[in-house]
Amino acid sequence: MTPGASGRAQRGHPLLRMLALRVLGALALLFVISVLVFSLVHLAPGDIVRNILGPKDVSPEAVAVIREQYRLDDPVHLQYLHWLGNALSGDLGQSVRHQSAVADVIFARAGNTVLLALGAFVLAAAVSIPLGVLSALRPGSALDRSITVVAILGISAPAFATSLLLLYVFAFALGWFPLYGIGGGGADTLWHLVLPSAALALGLGAILTKITRTAVIRELEQEYIVSARARGLPARRVRGLALRNAAIPIVTGAGLVLTYLVGGAIFVETVFALPGIGTLLEDAVIFKDVPVVQAVTLLVAAVIVGVAIVVDLLYAALDPRLRR
Repeated sequence: MTPGASGRAQRGHPLLRMLALRVLGALALLFVISVLVFSLVHLAPGDIVRNILGPKDVSPEAVAVIREQYRLDDPVHLQYLHWLGNALSGDLGQSVRHQSAVADVIFARAGNTVLLALGAFVLAAAVSIPLGVLSALRPGSALDRSITVVAILGISAPAFATSLLLLYVFAFALGWFPLYGIGGGGADTLWHLVLPSAALALGLGAILTKITRTAVIRELEQEYIVSARARGLPARRVRGLALRNAAIPIVTGAGLVLTYLVGGAIFVETVFALPGIGTLLEDAVIFKDVPVVQAVTLLVAAVIVGVAIVVDLLYAALDPRLRR
């Protein structure tokens, strides 16, 4: 092995160790979350048998069949182990409400939520990061104060409030966008998702604007920037150095605020009547569709943990100190 290859291998070891530790930690966290969710769902009031059979009088034989089908007579820990074993093999169970495989129910809804989340994130990043940079480059100016006020309002406003406001103004009053639903597919679906994505992007963009502004201002106050200015480097090059190093906390913050999409999507999908994961989880909790609640909660947790791992790897890729 050449010296260069040996050096590259040695530099790769810390990243591989970090990735292995993050994955192991993620698996442990998902296990704890699955136990907590399973326990809380089973402790919640309501009877799954009554939800399936309805309010009408039913025979004890019908109740016994349902309880046997969902193993409701087993102790809770045995029910959990049975569910966990099936989940590890890819079987997430049968939906109580939809009477079909949980995986099929989630798959039918997941695409809409992914489109909504991607649209909101792209819109928020495209607008908020440039605004944060402009605000940081002119601290104390009228532009800076205006952007800060708008960002604070965006952070303070709950997702359902901004959704209702945008729905009333742009869909009901002006009629520019559809009132509700997901459309008939293709361009029609994308058009239906414009307003919900904007509603979800407001809060996310406000947070990202504040993170970007703080990161850039902090970087501009570093000693190497002061020294670069003292040596007479062009202002454009000095700003380039600061922005390059400020990218580390911006990328980290962008990854972390993605968790905002999880809670926000539930409210936005409810207001706009979008058939996504958020409304699926809401209906499952109300109906006490235990298999769906468990599967969706674990899926959301896995996505959040996965995003955190990707953020860690991006942080290591951008910061040479971590690679050493």
